[in-house]
Amino acid sequence: MRSIEILDTTLRDGEQTSGVAFSAPEKLSIARKLLEEVKVDRIEVASARVSDGELECVKAVCQWAAEADMLQRVEVLGFCDDGKSIQWIKDAGARVLNLLCKGSEKHCRGQLSKTPEEHFADIKRNVAMAVEAGLEVNVYLEDWSNGMKDSPDYVLKMVDVLQHTPIRRFMLPDTLGVLSPRETRQFVRQMVERYPDVHFDFHAHNDYDLAVANVLNAVEEGCSGIHCTVNGLGERAGNASLASVVAVLNDMASVEVHVEEKSIVSASRMVESYSGMALAANQPIVGENVFTQTAGVHADGDKKAGLYVNRLLPERFGRSREYALGKMSGKANIEQNLRLLGINLSEEDMRKVTHRINELGDKKEKVTIDDLPFIISDVLHHTSANERIKLVSYMVSTAYGLHPQAVVKLEVDGKQYEESATGDGQYDAFVRAVRHIYRNALGRTFPWLSNYQVTIPPGGRTDALVQTAISWQYEGKTYRTRGLDADQTEAAIKATIKMLNLLEE
Repeated sequence: MRSIEILDTTLRDGEQTSGVAFSAPEKLSIARKLLEEVKVDRIEVASARVSDGELECVKAVCQWAAEADMLQRVEVLGFCDDGKSIQWIKDAGARVLNLLCKGSEKHCRGQLSKTPEEHFADIKRNVAMAVEAGLEVNVYLEDWSNGMKDSPDYVLKMVDVLQHTPIRRFMLPDTLGVLSPRETRQFVRQMVERYPDVHFDFHAHNDYDLAVANVLNAVEEGCSGIHCTVNGLGERAGNASLASVVAVLNDMASVEVHVEEKSIVSASRMVESYSGMALAANQPIVGENVFTQTAGVHADGDKKAGLYVNRLLPERFGRSREYALGKMSGKANIEQNLRLLGINLSEEDMRKVTHRINELGDKKEKVTIDDLPFIISDVLHHTSANERIKLVSYMVSTAYGLHPQAVVKLEVDGKQYEESATGDGQYDAFVRAVRHIYRNALGRTFPWLSNYQVTIPPGGRTDALVQTAISWQYEGKTYRTRGLDADQTEAAIKATIKMLNLLEE
């Protein structure tokens, strides 16, 4: 099969997302993740001459890449500026220049105030200087999509002039995200048929939510490279998402892609954390809910014959299928979750638990698999192992200029223990006190908190319920628990006690 290069431009075009700026260590971490684990073919890491800080970022990435024998896979955007960008890129230690050119006559005349002939001469001169300086050169035809719409003769004349220069790749951006899938096919086909020996990349933007569709069409018409970003970061509506591009090309195009699908989600979480841009729960491939079935009829169909499963198996991406619990849950949803927990219920008990979960869903309370043992205990009114740890009492306090303090009394298997601690916040002090009980009195290891999220319903009411969702790491496993209360600290404490009982279970 034909092999398609994947260029990830999260660190260059993705950083043009409003409000996103990566530090030097973050850029290096993302670069290593993409090249070493995700195994994209190329990364674009910066624009030349942006700032002194950016120069240091690129130096760090290039130094690591050179040591890892990956320097030719690191690219930097430069400009037709009579060698200034070339020198900047050389000083940074990079070896590949992506030269920005004007791919539409409107941009050429309106922004550069030059004739096409003058601009073509500038490009040739800068390409020659870059090659002489030891750089490999690719060229961006900026605004190529509008160029093909409004001034196709200009675009074709440009490639006619440049095709015999030492340019390795011609990169075709839909800079303003204006192409339809039909236009993408038409324009890419025109380029490939006229220049069969030229390597073309396609660079999509998502203004009409068509970026991934346009990528598929560009590949099917002969493009050899695709540009994308982690989580679809980018200016305005962003770029084509790496996760979606890889899944679509693997499943819908007869091409070969070298990306490791199982590493995509961890890269997504890293970029989400560093960028501060939260992912939508329904973001394809990487969103929290995209492998979750909600309707009871779907869970029933999966249980009987895998009727609601498609080629996007969650295991491909290191994830697992889940079955939501709420007002639409049927018996099959609950059975699927109980099976994962190793719990069996009678028909009558199942009916009671289903009714209770539906009631909670009607109140818009979120129910998870970790809540099931507690719901079962509550509904069936019997004592189970998950009640072995009880919070007898606690006190948390804070004062201006002093560290918050907590005193906690726990009952474990009928015996009470008390400890105190200070912390950076009221909840931190509470957790430290409980950790003291586990370490000093019980001689046991206490789980480590790995993620903490607070959800407050819209409206701004001061008495609104707060849902605190906490993830814990213990002996290689992740436990997620939630607490609900009008007080954030109390909600977090409820989630903590729930987690401790889950471990006893």
